[in-house]
Amino acid sequence: MIKKKLRGESAFDWYCMAGLMAVELLMSFTSLGYIHIPPISITIVYLPILVAGCLLGPGQSVALGFVFGLTSMYKASASYVLPADAVFSPFLSGAPVNSLLLSVGTRLLFGLAIGAAFYAAKKSGRYRLWFGAISIFAPKVHSLIVYTAMGFLFPELGYRYSSALHWDMDDLIYSSVCVVTVEALWAMYHSELVQNIKFCIDQSIYDPYAPESLSWFFAAFEFFILGTAVFVVDYFSQRESYMLERHGILVSETIAADLVNLQVQFLIASLALNALSVILLISTYKYMAYKKYRGEMDELTGVMGRRMFLYHCEKAQKAAGADSTQVGWFLFVDADYFKEVNDSLGHPAGDQVLKAIAANLQTVFGGDGAVGRLGGDEFAVILEKPLLPEELSRKLECFLAAVGKTLADRTISCSIGAYQFAYPQKVSHLLEETDRILYQAKEKGRACYVMRACQEA
Repeated sequence: MIKKKLRGESAFDWYCMAGLMAVELLMSFTSLGYIHIPPISITIVYLPILVAGCLLGPGQSVALGFVFGLTSMYKASASYVLPADAVFSPFLSGAPVNSLLLSVGTRLLFGLAIGAAFYAAKKSGRYRLWFGAISIFAPKVHSLIVYTAMGFLFPELGYRYSSALHWDMDDLIYSSVCVVTVEALWAMYHSELVQNIKFCIDQSIYDPYAPESLSWFFAAFEFFILGTAVFVVDYFSQRESYMLERHGILVSETIAADLVNLQVQFLIASLALNALSVILLISTYKYMAYKKYRGEMDELTGVMGRRMFLYHCEKAQKAAGADSTQVGWFLFVDADYFKEVNDSLGHPAGDQVLKAIAANLQTVFGGDGAVGRLGGDEFAVILEKPLLPEELSRKLECFLAAVGKTLADRTISCSIGAYQFAYPQKVSHLLEETDRILYQAKEKGRACYVMRACQEA
């Protein structure tokens, strides 16, 4: 059985969906959507619907069916299409509602049927065999839905559901393409490499180095590309009309409209290719950013390393602004007699102590700020949410009590210096002041904490 996941929580799956939509548009408006093996011509333009249904879910396959329906409706709106294709256009068929049902409604139904079939197959113990069966019959299911709708909505064309009930070389080749594509992409998607990339991309939202303006940059870039492309379409449509007239060909309004139609198709295909490039760039950036982020984490304890923690503190100070009235706390936490633990009980016990300190700091303070390991047995915490001294005191008591039970045959204690500050402050100043307070705690006999507020706070 396959464990179900909430696909909406995966940024990687959103990128996959966006990529499939771009591929659908690219295939619909280029020769990539067709295989020509004379005298056979095989359409593969709805392959992305199968892939979405298999990898992502019914909702995604329905959405791609909608895109497929819109593209077929648009292409059918040119004056040069055959009568059998013109019925897919609400502008040429004379029955706009019927054409919408035929061009968009049937593809929505196809996407729903395929998505539901793959969803049911995933609950089966032999889901890979069911994937193959669904892929084999998917082309016929599409043909059956479309021909049945054509017979009902446009009976004068002579098409019936029986028009789909035959197999020839085209069907065998396309069914083979569907099976190979779906099975290969399923195996690739669930490979260790892709799953590792997916994990990194999904976790990259926690990268503290990621510029907050990056998404806006990409959005502005895409808007610029779209705006520029509109002007390009208008320019080339006019130049084509001018060129034809120079060669003695009268360009009527119908021909001019068809030229614009073709230019728009070229525009959409170009934008789809551009979208694929942007999706790849964003995915690569997020993957590399998270790998860098993980490299900055302390490997033993799982909290921020020194450089990342100090960067986080600098970022917090800048975010507050010069006129901020916000107040926070900065903590130094030092394990008492840590060298003796290592010497008497061994390094595994010392590692256990460091992990326990980090874990308990995260548990007690993680919701109020950030935790970092500065080196050795020294940790630091910045509390970005305002806490009253009484509240902080209760949290520190809770932390010390939890850490004390780390080892069965030895009580572990920590010395803690807590400095209350007013934003913004230089991080170097926070380090110096908190370090002084920490030594006050050590001079008091360790296993305690000392708290002090700055004058501004």
